[in-house]
Amino acid sequence: MSNVIAFSQKKQVQNYKYIIVPERFDFLKENDQYKTSSLTKFLLQKNGFTVILDSEEYPIELKNNPCNALTANVTNKSSMFKTKVVIELKDCYNKTVYASKEGESRLKEYKRSYQEAIRNAHANMNSITYEALSGEDIIQTKKEVIVSKPMIVNRVDKIIPSINKEIESTKNKATNTLSVLYAQPKENGYQLINLKPEVVFLILNTNIQDVYIIKNKNGLLYKKEAHWIAEFYENEKLVTKKYQIKF
Repeated sequence: MSNVIAFSQKKQVQNYKYIIVPERFDFLKENDQYKTSSLTKFLLQKNGFTVILDSEEYPIELKNNPCNALTANVTNKSSMFKTKVVIELKDCYNKTVYASKEGESRLKEYKRSYQEAIRNAHANMNSITYEALSGEDIIQTKKEVIVSKPMIVNRVDKIIPSINKEIESTKNKATNTLSVLYAQPKENGYQLINLKPEVVFLILNTNIQDVYIIKNKNGLLYKKEAHWIAEFYENEKLVTKKYQIKF
């Protein structure tokens, strides 16, 4: 039976320092079409958050801990006669932690209509302003994280010939480089195998680029420069490992 990562409810929406805004929302065809992403970023900055487009460089603090950010998504709920949108904030596990009331517009011109609807949706969010967690709250949050049991590896899917050939080639080379893992697609993510071969991690997709949840381990896998960082808890201690991963 797998455990679920659970964080203290003390960390509310206002306790997240960063908000990431997609450069293109799902219902649009172009990046920042009608200036919807730029406007959403501008409005959320008024709430005191550090807001970043997903195409921009992330601060080191956020690279080191992607779960310090929420992702803002504008959902289109328009009808024939009204433009209607909702601003949703999701955490790094793709869980919706906040949804605004619907913002509406009856304007016929798309750009003005979407912008007015987004502004009206944001008008309901004025009470949400960034508040840093106190030291006591941070300690309490860490204490309430459920530590998962180590993953039991019992099966490796059949390795496709191209991966098998590369594994054999890598085995035959004396190298001091980082450990190499090979990604095999699975439902909602990948399994990562080593040179033996055996499954090292099962990783699940998130809504943040190059960030994955490590299933059955209390941790994350994320890309940093040219390599990948796995951070997870083992025997109640934080473990950090670097890998080269071939997807």
